[in-house]
Amino acid sequence: MFVLEGLPEPRRGKVRDIYDLGDRLLLVASDRVSAYDFVLSPEIPDKGKVLNQLTNFWFERLGDVIPNHLIETDVRHFPAELQPHAGYLEGRSVLVRKAEVVPYECVARGYLAGSAFREYQETGHACGHDLPPGMVRAAELDKAIFTPATKAEEGHDENIDYDTLVQGVGDEMAETLRRVTLELFNRGRELAAGRGLILADTKFEFGLVEGRLILIDEVLTPDSSRYWDAAQWRPGTEPVSFDKQPVRDWVAGTGWDKASPPPELTPEVVNETRERYLDAFRRVTGREPVL
Repeated sequence: MFVLEGLPEPRRGKVRDIYDLGDRLLLVASDRVSAYDFVLSPEIPDKGKVLNQLTNFWFERLGDVIPNHLIETDVRHFPAELQPHAGYLEGRSVLVRKAEVVPYECVARGYLAGSAFREYQETGHACGHDLPPGMVRAAELDKAIFTPATKAEEGHDENIDYDTLVQGVGDEMAETLRRVTLELFNRGRELAAGRGLILADTKFEFGLVEGRLILIDEVLTPDSSRYWDAAQWRPGTEPVSFDKQPVRDWVAGTGWDKASPPPELTPEVVNETRERYLDAFRRVTGREPVL
């Protein structure tokens, strides 16, 4: 685990390290990869750079919908105390405004997949939404739906219905979160479609700066979104996604009990996963990441 000497101890998530610099935060996207709530070894080379640069790509294109927390993306313009670490930080870090985090994940879904599909199988509903009978895995919804979730420090987020969100943040804020989430999703969906991709679902996080809502964290990355190849999408099947699915599949096939220390990833799994992330970046942006 990389340590930036001379800086305060960061708050480490599964992927991101957050350094408090006083009037701002340094966000560093590591190459760590997790599955079943465990951080695995070895890391996926360049994964953090892909996530960070793809988020910045989307921030630039969505700024007319809602402001975001970015202050600086170019490491050459970072404060002097960060320059000794420029080689590591380049391409994988940003300086951002501090914000009061809205304590809910704001999820938009255009297709029936993941936890929404599992809930639909059991109840015929998905996160408080009534859906038509007989829908299959990966089916397209008539229109995108807003399905908020709790933010879990550990373990999995839990889906909630809209009324529960209203109880947590109030009517006006809940409606704003829903409207902005769906607008961001539809914008991302439109761009992805032009690149031969389906944006099936995604999650956003928001914060407040002086009472103003802004977009924070990562945006429309393979870690926060489900991208499918449009040419290979078939309702009723599990489409191939541009994320860490090779890691999940391999780990699941080892017989690991998901309680003891996890097995070490093979070079083949690491390489395949790295290529998935790089492919997602190339497909979405039309360019190569800076590695």
